[in-house]
Amino acid sequence: MKFFSILSRYISRQLLANFFIVFFAILGIILLFNSIEALRRVSGREDIGILFTIEYAVTRISKTIEIVFPFIMMVAAMITFWRLSKNNEFVIIRTAGVSIFGFLRPLIITAFCLGLFNIMVLNPISAKMYEWYEVLSYRLATHDPNAVLFSSKGLWIREAVADDKVLLIQAKSLHLEKNNLLWMRDISITELNKASQITQSYEAYFATLKGKDFHLKDVKHIVSGKPMETLSDYTYETNIDMQRIKENFIDPDAISFWQLPDTIAFYEGAGFSARQHWMRYLSLLVSPFLLVGMLLMAAIFMLQNTLRGSAIMLRVVISIATGFSIYFLSQVVYAFGVNGYIPVLLAVSAPTIIILLMTVSLLIRTDEV
Repeated sequence: MKFFSILSRYISRQLLANFFIVFFAILGIILLFNSIEALRRVSGREDIGILFTIEYAVTRISKTIEIVFPFIMMVAAMITFWRLSKNNEFVIIRTAGVSIFGFLRPLIITAFCLGLFNIMVLNPISAKMYEWYEVLSYRLATHDPNAVLFSSKGLWIREAVADDKVLLIQAKSLHLEKNNLLWMRDISITELNKASQITQSYEAYFATLKGKDFHLKDVKHIVSGKPMETLSDYTYETNIDMQRIKENFIDPDAISFWQLPDTIAFYEGAGFSARQHWMRYLSLLVSPFLLVGMLLMAAIFMLQNTLRGSAIMLRVVISIATGFSIYFLSQVVYAFGVNGYIPVLLAVSAPTIIILLMTVSLLIRTDEV
């Protein structure tokens, strides 16, 4: 069956309609629970307004929506297949000589395109929302409505060194060899007071970290209300060491699909491990195939012509339980990959490959019957 045929467009529109209905329904449920949680956290806080509460609840969606995206596809496909079976449309299509894979081909293409739309359009939006959610959480915890939690592709480190002094350290490039930080370029060290106001900053073209001291070269020393001072060398004492730097790399969830390759290149060029970022990037690349697998799983359970009453409910429960089991196992495998017990590519692709192989083999048997 051709993808642009009338029948293909008809069943693809049904899948898309059901997908967005389920998507916005689940989005509304998530937003409801997020609003309740936001109200609980800001209760009794006179410094928090309604606008902050709404922003906090909305941006928190980004932590959940990507997790439930495959399940949205599975539920939407189940509804689509159930309606086609209930109205005997699936029987008519099969009687016309269309194979089960010919019937599923336009739906597979539609699911794959939704996966591409997710990683290319929704993921950058979700990453920005997640980044803003982290800022709002930081402001909520610090009771400072103007506090800024930096997040960028480069290296940002925040260090509270005293009750009234916070350090923000940023380097555009750095190089690591043999677990020793040899140098940083274009580094800036900014000191803030407890009101998040800049008191002074150091901007250097070159710096090395020896122990817990930054040795800066070609330094511009800027103090609020005073002329800029130029220094050839300066040693800045800090509590930051190599382990602290490694722990402060950016959360991969806050980096969009389009920025991940540059971020990975930045970290690997600096000599640091980018395993988590590779896992994140490859999992996004594999996600369209995962949506196809969830679609095929729904087809196995719901493409029947004799389902009535309790039989339908039983298959719905079994399919949802199977989907959650697959998600749990995929997270276990993902954790093994993040910790280096298995190769990154295997950890990301193995669950999706298993789903596709199992569903395709079962559908081939169904088509032969």
